[in-house]
Amino acid sequence: QVQLVESGGGLVQAGGSLRLSCVVAGGPFSNLVVGWFRQTPDKEREFVAAITWSISSPWIYGDSVMGRFTISRDNVKSTVYLQMNSLKAEDTAVYYCAARYYTGSRQSDGYTYWGQGTQVTVSS
Repeated sequence: QVQLVESGGGLVQAGGSLRLSCVVAGGPFSNLVVGWFRQTPDKEREFVAAITWSISSPWIYGDSVMGRFTISRDNVKSTVYLQMNSLKAEDTAVYYCAARYYTGSRQSDGYTYWGQGTQVTVSS
């Protein structure tokens, strides 16, 4: 059983940066894929980024965050990070960490494990 706990959300001005953290507990970690999604009350859950728990650590990004957000992993701390730069008002959402096994996916219904979410608010 995988448990995920997000942190790092908050209020930031447009153009600023935030780093979200997702601590991963349980496992196993082999073949684990950890992703970030975001959601606002008026939209469906949107894929942000995902990374695999492997040596090569391949990753994928959603189109709306490409070039601004970076996903990374710290094996020692069992934590996945989402560095968010050049934030825009439209990045405002609840950000969720999610996990699944074997292959990355941009579809939220493909992820089995979910954190509780952390609010990110970008003021314009």
